[in-house]
Amino acid sequence: MTQSSESQFAAFIATLGRGPGRSRALSRDEARTAFGMVLRGEADPHQVGAFLMLLRFRGEDAEEITGMVQAARIEANLGRCDLGVDLDWPSYGAGRTRGAPWFLLSALALARSGITVLMHGSNDFSSGIAVEDGMVAIGLRPDNDLASAAATLRSNRFAYLPLRAMAPAVDRLLEMRRLFGLRSPVNTAARLLNPADAPFGVDGVFHPPYIDVHLGVAERMHRRRLLVLKGGGGEAERVPLKPATAAVWDLNHGRQELTLPAADGLRAHPPASDTPAAFASVWTGATTPETPLATIRATIALALLALGRTADPAHAMDEAGSIWAQRF
Repeated sequence: MTQSSESQFAAFIATLGRGPGRSRALSRDEARTAFGMVLRGEADPHQVGAFLMLLRFRGEDAEEITGMVQAARIEANLGRCDLGVDLDWPSYGAGRTRGAPWFLLSALALARSGITVLMHGSNDFSSGIAVEDGMVAIGLRPDNDLASAAATLRSNRFAYLPLRAMAPAVDRLLEMRRLFGLRSPVNTAARLLNPADAPFGVDGVFHPPYIDVHLGVAERMHRRRLLVLKGGGGEAERVPLKPATAAVWDLNHGRQELTLPAADGLRAHPPASDTPAAFASVWTGATTPETPLATIRATIALALLALGRTADPAHAMDEAGSIWAQRF
């Protein structure tokens, strides 16, 4: 870190924080340069904190987040289209009230049906059963790097790559939430890394306003198709207790919305009842709890809509039921 780099970075902070009528969002190029400096350790830690909180305070901007995603992909050397991944599945929600990661079982069932899925995420703030814990419960393990993930994908069509293994500098920034008490735009950027350049993606957000940012980044990154919804615990998980709307960016058709109906007669599932053993028993079929199974099937259907296999939510649900039933 040099005085010149600190001065250069100070200009980005000044752009964001000059005050009403004078501050502005960073351009894509500015955000890419600034975030690249952060990831390389070229900014003072005090500057990094100010930068991230100013970005949050101003509200997330699709141009800024696109620049951050591009910088992170460059610094972590991401973009492995040779991995043959069909579906990118980020998992960075870990809501305070969530229980088991039923979406993990959805992704595994899809892999058993022939769809190659790369899931990536962070467990730092999980309050229920984290994805990695769920994997251990059913005899799987996360991968340590992209090369390891490539081998796992070839054999299983599913791999989970922790952010700490894929992009450790980005993961360290996520950990700053412990200091801020708040998430930062790094969380959004991490979800949109698409490390294997998968043509299709499914993503969940905590708050509906973030959906437009995700679609805007997908559009700017020329991604083929991305489906986003306000999901359970902020994850790409569809709990069909009530109707929902999914938003889609499609390279050929632009932005679309899909209305997802509720399932009849479901009752809320208490997360406190979830344990690793109970989670594993659902995967093996030893137990068949109604609402978790409905969630698993609805999430498989969500992925099928993201893949463009069908545009009809009802047809997607029918196919999802078959995929789950035939997972062995």
